[in-house]
Amino acid sequence: MLNIALLGCGRIGQVHARSLARIEGARVAAVCDAVPEAAAALAATTGAEAMDADAVLARPGLDAVVIGTPTDTHFDLIHAAAAAGLAIFCEKPVDLDATRITACARAVADAGVPFLTAFNRRFDPSFADLRARLHAGEIGDPEIVTITSRDPSPPPLSYIAGSGGLFRDMMIHDLDMARWLLDEEPVRVQATGAALVDPEIGAAGDVDTAAVMLTTASGRIAQIGCSRRATYGYDQRIEVHGSLGMLRAGNRLETTVEAAGPAGFRRAPAQHFFLERYADAYLAEMRAFVDALRTGTPPTPSIADGLRAQVLADAADTACREGRVVVLDDG
Repeated sequence: MLNIALLGCGRIGQVHARSLARIEGARVAAVCDAVPEAAAALAATTGAEAMDADAVLARPGLDAVVIGTPTDTHFDLIHAAAAAGLAIFCEKPVDLDATRITACARAVADAGVPFLTAFNRRFDPSFADLRARLHAGEIGDPEIVTITSRDPSPPPLSYIAGSGGLFRDMMIHDLDMARWLLDEEPVRVQATGAALVDPEIGAAGDVDTAAVMLTTASGRIAQIGCSRRATYGYDQRIEVHGSLGMLRAGNRLETTVEAAGPAGFRRAPAQHFFLERYADAYLAEMRAFVDALRTGTPPTPSIADGLRAQVLADAADTACREGRVVVLDDG
C-alpha cells in the first residue's frame, strides 16, 4: 500500500483525494492545509490524519506527497519533500520563476526522488488518443498545431494579482500541450494580448485575451488562443494539421443528446468547467503517478517539462509586453 499525503485540501486537493480513493493499492494517509477546517473536513472523508506540513513530511511510512498548495509555497515544499526522500506530485506551475524551478529540479535530482508535474491535459483520453495517432504517422508529419482554450469566466481579481498572469497561470497548460504534440522544442515565441473581458484585469497588469505563436527549428508552428470568457461553456479544442491529413479533438458536451426540428439541429452545451471536463484526466494522471512509483519508472511529465513550459510562458509574457519576437535555444 502506497501512503500518500495531500498538501492542500482546497478544490484540487479534493479532486486528487477522490482519484486516490479509486486507485487500488494507494491511500491518502495524511492531509494538511493552511485552513485547519479544510484539512479536518478532508481527513474525515478520506480517513487520513490531519496535521501540519512539518509533521506530514516527518511522518513515518509515507511514500509520496501531492502538492496542491498555492504556487508561492511550492519551492519550500519541494525542497523539504525531496530532503525527506518522498516522491512528489506537484501542481502547475512548479514556480513562477524559472530559476527557482531549476533549483527545485536540482534538489529533486540530488535526492533521486520521482517527480511529476501535473499537466493533467496530457492524460485526457481524447488528447492522448490524438497524440498516439499523430505519433503513429496517421497524418504524416505535423505542420500546424492549433489549440483553443477559453474559460467560462475570469477568476477573481484577488487571484489575478498573485497568479503570475494569463501566460503563466492559464496558458501554461496549452504551452505544454504544444510541446507534447510538436515533439520538438519551440525556438521562436510571438504573442499579443489585451484586456477585453474585464478592464480591471488590465489595470492589474494582466491580459484576459491572448494569442501566441510558437515556431520550432524545423518550421513547425503551434498557435494558441486563450480567453478568460466563453459564454457557451468551457472551450477546449485541439487540431493538428499534417502532411497527410488532420486530427482534431473537440469539446465534451453535457450530454450526447441531439435534437432536430424545423430550426435545425441542437446539441447540449459544453461542460461548464475544468472539474467536469477533465475528471477522467485527473484520475488517469494520478493512476500514472502511482503506477510509476510501483514500477520504478520515471513519471512524466517531469520537472523538466514543468521548467520548459515555464520558460515558454515567460517568453510569451515578454513577447506580449515588449511587442517583439523572443528567440530561445532548442534545449
